[in-house]
Amino acid sequence: MYIEIDFNSDEALYLQLCNQIIMGIATSRFHEGDPLPSVRALAEAIGINMHTVNKAYSVLRDEGYVRVDRRRGTVIAVDIDELRAREELKKNLKVLLARSSCKNIPKREVHELIDEIYGEYETY
Repeated sequence: MYIEIDFNSDEALYLQLCNQIIMGIATSRFHEGDPLPSVRALAEAIGINMHTVNKAYSVLRDEGYVRVDRRRGTVIAVDIDELRAREELKKNLKVLLARSSCKNIPKREVHELIDEIYGEYETY
């Protein structure tokens, strides 16, 4: 598993880890049922505290990206609760679009960026 953590970033390490795994799911590096490394193994591999990895796994579980299987450990399990996902997306987009508007980024450019970025992900 390839995870890249930026230790100089202002973003919390557990959020970076969460985002890397979510990006991996979206780009098909990780698939439904794929096991993730144990908390200890991943912490050692990327040089962070086990509690940080555990927090990331807990957030991913709560958000419906992984599940804990007693036999296989933490595995990719994308939650298909589309209504909840749409509401969360809308909430996040409101803030991002407000920021774009404050910086005078035209709507057309925002749409182009969305198309460009979304094109990188496999849709279900």
